[in-house]
Amino acid sequence: MRWSQLFVPTLREDPAEAEAPGHRLLLRAGFVRRLAAGHYSLLPLAVRVRARIIGIVREEMAAVGAQEMLLPELHPADPWRRSGRWDAIGAEMFRLRDRRGADLALGMTHEEIFTLVAAELGSYRRLPQQWYQFQTKFRDEPRPRGGLLRTREFTMKDAYSFDLDEAGLDASYTAYREAYERIFARLGIPAVPVDASSGAMGGADSTEFMVPAAIGEDVVIRCACGYAANVEKAVSALAAVADEPGPDAPERFPTPDVRTIDDLARDHAAPADRQVKTLVYVLDGAVTLVLLRGDHPLNEQKLADATGAAALRAATAEEIREALGASPGSLGAVGVALPVVADTALRGRRSMFTGANEDGVHLRGVDVARDIAVTTWADVREVAAGEPCARCGSPLAAENAIEVGHIFKLGDRYAAALDATVLDPSGARRPLQMGSYGIGIERALGVLAELHHDDRGLLWPRAVAPFAVAVVPAQSDDPDVAAAAERIYVDLRAADVDAVLDDRPERPGVKFRDMELTGIPFRVTVGRRALAESAAEFTTRATSETTLVPLPDVVAHTVRATNG
Repeated sequence: MRWSQLFVPTLREDPAEAEAPGHRLLLRAGFVRRLAAGHYSLLPLAVRVRARIIGIVREEMAAVGAQEMLLPELHPADPWRRSGRWDAIGAEMFRLRDRRGADLALGMTHEEIFTLVAAELGSYRRLPQQWYQFQTKFRDEPRPRGGLLRTREFTMKDAYSFDLDEAGLDASYTAYREAYERIFARLGIPAVPVDASSGAMGGADSTEFMVPAAIGEDVVIRCACGYAANVEKAVSALAAVADEPGPDAPERFPTPDVRTIDDLARDHAAPADRQVKTLVYVLDGAVTLVLLRGDHPLNEQKLADATGAAALRAATAEEIREALGASPGSLGAVGVALPVVADTALRGRRSMFTGANEDGVHLRGVDVARDIAVTTWADVREVAAGEPCARCGSPLAAENAIEVGHIFKLGDRYAAALDATVLDPSGARRPLQMGSYGIGIERALGVLAELHHDDRGLLWPRAVAPFAVAVVPAQSDDPDVAAAAERIYVDLRAADVDAVLDDRPERPGVKFRDMELTGIPFRVTVGRRALAESAAEFTTRATSETTLVPLPDVVAHTVRATNG
């Protein structure tokens, strides 16, 4: 490829639209262009990187015996209704109707559709099966951000395993987890597997592959002992609490100026860890009280997982007053005939403080077991850094991270709903045990840009770089320089080195800046001075190290460098 024929619209200044460093560089280096919020056009260099990512993923899918398919992007509503996800998934799903009035969805994932194909398997003798695809997904993200990191249209490698029983599913899940570890290592992405919520996907277990990064929207809780979990799933060990016996019944006391946990603690000797915080949520249309210790925050995903709620939101001030007769700041669950979800940290607590559901009045001496009719006990609090690890007791650390992959044990949820069964060895019908395994391709590209750059531009790992080497004639108008560069370029191509020749009639500085900006790992520079010594300069982008290499040795030297 000749640079003069490439479309690489580089920019000299940082674009105003981008905040993340990698996103800025992808724009500046001419890899992507924004069409609208969450929609990006991939230009030629990005397409080349994307193809290399896909190539690595495809090789590792082949290594686990997965067969590639391609299923439709546009789905009828019926399989989604049968699985229960048509209503369970909210506004993130793009929905539409065709000219006949039939409901359709743009596929945000393909569990239902792959399950329908698997319904043809028929017998356990055809198991296990491993299937995958590279397909466009659509998600109506409320806040697209970070360039390619959170978009509304993207390519996903989604794979699905089908087994007869849970032991088979465990084996498939392990094989994919190991394959993902190899994929990210080969890509140059230091991903950490962490325990995660299954969310709307359902199923027993899930693992996210997270990359620590300051711009990450997720939070990972980690310990030196190896424990790691998304904050939506993380647990910690709390110190045991021995409450003093309280009164035989809760006691009312006036709190006219109390509006917050801190107000009650400061003005009425009620430490936050002895308060019952009452939040009001609407879960699938039902007003529900959510109770936590006063110093503990709620994690909404944990609440959704614990209750199975498809639609979850905080109640409005009007809904709160209608249900409880008081304003936030004076709320409590004592004597209330509403569903109550209580965090497990409140189990067994007594002599506690809480609101009396009357503005300016609170209760002391509350015994949670005696005075509150808890409907559901669940771990719904958000773990914080510094809390003891549940495994070893050491302080936990929290760090921002970017999700690059997610794998799920789905069990028979989809197979049972969509009648994907096989005959087992006894002749009985049994629903398939499924796993689901996803990697966002463009997100991986965006993560690579965030991880691999310096103040001069991108620094692509060799395995995914758009070109392995750039051949740059320093003086394109010099016939000898141009001819020598052309010979090196042709010989490199003949040696199966993916090279690009920068044949533009530009000054050397312009060419060098573009090569650095676009992140091509190696550069062979042919100039008058080196040519006078029958040599060329070989520069490694990552280190800026330059070596003078005799012309007859340039190809062999480059082959060794590009092969690592």
